[in-house]
Amino acid sequence: MTSVTQPQYRASFDLWGPWVLLSAGVVAAVLSASGVGMDRSGVVACAVLVPAGAALQLYWGRAKRKRPGPGRTGTVLYFVRWAIAFVLTWANPFFAFYAVIGYYTAPRELPRRLVMPGLVLTAVTMAGSEIGGWPPHGLVLWLGFLLVLGVNVCMVSVFTRYADQEQLRVTTQAGTIAELERTNAALQQALDENAALHAQLLLQAREAGIADERRRLAAEIHDTLAQGLTGIIAQLQVVTGTPDPATARTHVERAAALARHSLGEARRSVHNLAPVALAADGLPEALRKTVAEWGERNGTRADFTVTGNAEQLHDEVSATLLRIAEEALSNAARHARAARVGVTLSFMGDEVSLDVRDDGSGFDPAAVPARTRGGGFGLDGMRARAERIAGSVAVEAEPGQGTAVSARVPLVRHEP
Repeated sequence: MTSVTQPQYRASFDLWGPWVLLSAGVVAAVLSASGVGMDRSGVVACAVLVPAGAALQLYWGRAKRKRPGPGRTGTVLYFVRWAIAFVLTWANPFFAFYAVIGYYTAPRELPRRLVMPGLVLTAVTMAGSEIGGWPPHGLVLWLGFLLVLGVNVCMVSVFTRYADQEQLRVTTQAGTIAELERTNAALQQALDENAALHAQLLLQAREAGIADERRRLAAEIHDTLAQGLTGIIAQLQVVTGTPDPATARTHVERAAALARHSLGEARRSVHNLAPVALAADGLPEALRKTVAEWGERNGTRADFTVTGNAEQLHDEVSATLLRIAEEALSNAARHARAARVGVTLSFMGDEVSLDVRDDGSGFDPAAVPARTRGGGFGLDGMRARAERIAGSVAVEAEPGQGTAVSARVPLVRHEP
């Protein structure tokens, strides 16, 4: 079952309504002619004006198709039709069937300033019909006419006001619907943009994750395999240069231990596990052992100190500081030619610091980027590790004055 909208009702009434009402007026006038006392002049008036009304309606239909809505042509035709309806109602009150169409068409055919005058004129015609026809005879009928006219005008005012409010409501509702459609369109556009942005962010996150993992593996290889191989080479060089079998055996055993340690670190790096030194000990003890082994291996005095109240740190924090210490000690062994190295781990409230100082040859920090541009992971690797956990690394060095590496990271406790 299909529904008929209000514009369809209006189109149908505009097409057939005036004809139906004019026909109803003609039929009623014919049946009531003797009853209302129509004279010859009334019959002649009806014979002339009914065809005139029909012709007017034909012309009006064509004019409306060209220029719908209020306009000069519609205004003239409205008042001409009102005059025809008024005279017909004067001839026979039952032509009010035809005159009543003025109530319907005034708001649609007249400019806003002429709507109320048009409705009042139609009310005059209707009031004359309702008291028995024009003209009223005697004071009583005139008073009755004025009373009926007043009632008609009041009803016209009420219904016009109601129609205006309804039109305002419809207009407001249409504006609201249009605004909602624009808002929905904007929201859909925003959702589409967010979806595209989300996809882009996922792609960037994936690429960043891949790059970060590559950097992690590169740093782990540098901090474990490269340093281990360097230590093994150093031990084997001692073996090739000493005639003492006992000394050679000692250095071979150290080289084998370094190889086993590096192999374990390599496996743990691939699986992203904690360093071997942290498998059984906390960070302070792991650093103590690392510093002692490094000093023994390199024949250098190496001291380790803990300040503050030591706490059990998060695995990532411990691993980061241990790797930074190993890299700093490796740099001291390769470049500093130091006689003494000191490592200090400090617990300072909500921060942990690691300081590695040596009395070696030092260097110019401004020249480091140029030296490491080929892809090294020394100082840059230490900084990258610290920055991943919101920390920082500072380096103080001067040629001939030794080097100090200081790492500061947030104190994040171990999760039970």
